[in-house]
Amino acid sequence: MKTPSLPPPLWGQLFALTDSTGLPLQTRLRLKVVQAILDGHLSAGAALPSSRHLAEVLKLSRNTVTAVYQQMIDEGYLESRVRSGVFVRAQACPGPVVDARRLVDPFSAEMPGPAAELPQWSPRVLRSLRRQPTLSKPQHWREFPYPFIYGTHDAQLFPTEDFRECCVRTLARSQLSNWTPDFEVDDAPDLIDQIRTRLLPKRGVFAQPEEILITVGAQHAFHLVAEALFDTATRVGFEDPGYPHARNVFSLRTSALVGIPVDAEGLVVDALPALDYVFVTPSHQSPTTRTLSLERRQWLLRKAALQDFVVIEDDYEAENLYEGDPMPALKSLDKTGRVIYIGSVSKNLSPALRLGYIVAQKALIAELRVLRHAMVRHPSAFLQQAYALFLSLGYHDAHARRVNHVLSQRMDATQKAMARHLPGFACTVAQGGASVWVKAPDWLDGGALALRARRHGVLVEPGDVFFASPPRPCPYFRLRLSSIEAAKIEPGIHALRRAVDEMVRELV
Repeated sequence: MKTPSLPPPLWGQLFALTDSTGLPLQTRLRLKVVQAILDGHLSAGAALPSSRHLAEVLKLSRNTVTAVYQQMIDEGYLESRVRSGVFVRAQACPGPVVDARRLVDPFSAEMPGPAAELPQWSPRVLRSLRRQPTLSKPQHWREFPYPFIYGTHDAQLFPTEDFRECCVRTLARSQLSNWTPDFEVDDAPDLIDQIRTRLLPKRGVFAQPEEILITVGAQHAFHLVAEALFDTATRVGFEDPGYPHARNVFSLRTSALVGIPVDAEGLVVDALPALDYVFVTPSHQSPTTRTLSLERRQWLLRKAALQDFVVIEDDYEAENLYEGDPMPALKSLDKTGRVIYIGSVSKNLSPALRLGYIVAQKALIAELRVLRHAMVRHPSAFLQQAYALFLSLGYHDAHARRVNHVLSQRMDATQKAMARHLPGFACTVAQGGASVWVKAPDWLDGGALALRARRHGVLVEPGDVFFASPPRPCPYFRLRLSSIEAAKIEPGIHALRRAVDEMVRELV
């Protein structure tokens, strides 16, 4: 029996096309029809309006509606009946799932009362980070006009056409065999080759394919290293202040994290006690942006050999250099295989892409491959292949140049705005990177300022999360420049000044 059709006015409501998705008209109409079927608004056998009628209701071309209908007929959602019209196919709707709560449980009478209670998870969770300080931002941070924070792509700079081209080419039938098979413990050979021949030589690093492992971003690399090499008593030296995400990952495996001070030349190597590993961000120290001097790099590697420890190098933002010559990576100076090098191929493009890598001796990489297989098997093979093409066509380098040019302008605008509106605040003058580390007057707490600044539409990163044991008050905060337009920097700093003025008045 034919299911009654909806009254004409309701078709327009059910299939109303919104502009919020940014998809083409044909795709948006398909989306609406599929949703109506899968959500149960159109049951099996329900008649759809004719293509002519729906086109009139939605003010679309009839060809657009016909194309959507035909595509969904081919895919088994709809069926065409001669001289009757188009209907929802019986097999298009998922069948109902039996409510397990209504089934008779033969053991229910035997269950004692306490066993029916929900499990208590707190005593069962053996490794928790819920109470560890970390970088975070409000859920609706995009609604703030002045976001001096990290965590998104730059809409003005994202190479949409270039990246789309690489994704489309990767989807070509001739390319499917390069990424559709299960990689097991392997990686896309093309990406390994691009990292080995294009990226690493710029940092003075030369590696064989078996010495490189692809990861789901740098944090995955930290986790792999900690899981493979640390136990509860492993002594790990850590920059203080330092990168909180790495510190938190390491704290899951060892409680012997040792803070090492940093100064204008980066990690204070002379302050190193007896350790098993040292984590360092030498290119642009996180968060101070200081660059580890060549003399200290050489002394750190010398100490590693003398004291028998291993260096974990996070080559954070190494490509973001605005002036001067790039400092060679620690790994490039490593003659004894004591440096585990961690890099990212996607950070400049978007942190959401999650593509990083580890360079180390092949014996360690072989172990990490098996460990990675147990965790995530391997990172997206499609994304690896697409990014290999992005690198090989020169798009990565071109994008990096654009990013450096724009960030250099933003850095200059930030320095001038801080000098104009907050002259009593000391800023690190960075040669690169995408952030400014700020030292406020001693009375001001960066966390309290961050909360007050939100009222004025400003988001900053409080400094206390970077310290293992922050001072109280902690007069530091960080301004990230990757998520804010250059034109908004000066008014954003001016709004931050208003927040500071409010805090000053409250002290009086």
